[in-house]
Amino acid sequence: MNFQSFGFLAFLTVTAAVCLGAARWNRRIAAKCLTLACLIFYIVGGGWAALLVLVMGLSVSVAAVRYLTAPDIRTQAGNDGPTACAYPRTAAQRRRCLYLAMVWHTGVLALFKYTGFVTGGRLSVGWAPLGLSFFTFQQLWLLKEAYTGGFRPEQEDLPLYAFFFPSVVSGPILKPQAFFPQLHGEKFLRPDGRDFAAGLYAIAAGMAKKVLLADNLGAVVNSGWAHLDQLSAPAAWLVILGYTLQLYFDFSGYCDIAAGAGRLLGLRLPVNFDSPYRSLSVGEFWKRWHITLTSFLRECLYFPLGGSKRGSGRTYLNILAVFLVSGLWHGAGWTFLIWGGLHGLGQILERVWGSGRERLPKLLRWAVTFAFVNAAWVFFRAPGASQALTLLKTAVTADFRPPAEWLMADVFAKEAEAFGMVFPALRAWTAPALTYGLFAAAMLTALWPRNAVGQMDNFKPSFGRAAVLALLAAWSVLSFTGVTTFIYSNF
Repeated sequence: MNFQSFGFLAFLTVTAAVCLGAARWNRRIAAKCLTLACLIFYIVGGGWAALLVLVMGLSVSVAAVRYLTAPDIRTQAGNDGPTACAYPRTAAQRRRCLYLAMVWHTGVLALFKYTGFVTGGRLSVGWAPLGLSFFTFQQLWLLKEAYTGGFRPEQEDLPLYAFFFPSVVSGPILKPQAFFPQLHGEKFLRPDGRDFAAGLYAIAAGMAKKVLLADNLGAVVNSGWAHLDQLSAPAAWLVILGYTLQLYFDFSGYCDIAAGAGRLLGLRLPVNFDSPYRSLSVGEFWKRWHITLTSFLRECLYFPLGGSKRGSGRTYLNILAVFLVSGLWHGAGWTFLIWGGLHGLGQILERVWGSGRERLPKLLRWAVTFAFVNAAWVFFRAPGASQALTLLKTAVTADFRPPAEWLMADVFAKEAEAFGMVFPALRAWTAPALTYGLFAAAMLTALWPRNAVGQMDNFKPSFGRAAVLALLAAWSVLSFTGVTTFIYSNF
């Protein structure tokens, strides 16, 4: 069920009405209604077979969490007869339980996503449960916290954590400490008026990012990749920059809608983006981009590997390992590994350079970082390494022909057609004007220092804001096609 659809808006409306209404009578029953709604959402989007796979994984997590957090109750003989005593499980037993549960989750992920990659395409499952990558990392985070004693969740809350419908498809990845306490907080399923206003604001902003910006940028990107041999250098840069912006607004838009939906239900999802394209280094970029993934990899992989406590050489190796895992998590292909490796090497080079880099002008540091991120995204989008190198090579050739009209033909196609009917004399200028206007608006929005989710906490309703958001929401809804989906739902 795509977020940018009438079906989702109807589902969200009905779910909020039923759950919030039930919470006035009994919040425990309302929470069960929300869990049921989450399962229905997943069945509609992923199907029964996919749900069965994830339910099996949830069962493993429930059993492991119960073992890791509950005391071992045994009986022993005493003067007054047998008595029950609590004996903590040995470190080896707890570690064995953790490893077995981790093997299950990573094994299922590998089976569905990487069988074809490992076997060179000779063997493949052919499908994967919706949101499997996000589900797996979230369950691993839960297991890690249960093992270390960082958090002990209530058993009855685990299904809602696993299948919470705003985040189950594409995140953000929820740390247990950021989610479970809210289920017993005062505002869970009892949001106030400011929560409603902030939630609607985030949903409208997310819809506009996805439908108006990301999808139209994607029209340029898809046309460019389909005709690589016909691109000039300016057109190649338009395609490269277009994907950089498309991916950000696509994923950021999803997270905004998810956060808004959560706020309508009295839950606050973590900020996943903090103006990442304003970063002055690759390291800073990863503190601002997909923040929950960065946090997961740091806490659950980088620190267990030793972090930066075992010398420079080991630190660099750990950084590279983390980003190769990040690349492979995003997709089973060499291009994703190259993308992850580039970001790992970028951070290593910055550490080797040290404080000398900080003495460079901020504008230069931003330009170098932004150019690096753009170039790395080419491998993330490319169907193969050779095609990525072709696009990058085209971008630095001396072919300065302006971008062809066919590259921009599908940008705001409906709006362009209507404008051309009203002003036929300007028809030839419509596509280029809309395209360059789109890129200018997208860059300005991407570099804006305030993010939508962060603004929810300080959101103050006003007539002007309501009018602008209503206009964006109406435009987005009228632009629904029911065909496009969020890029990260494929991971």
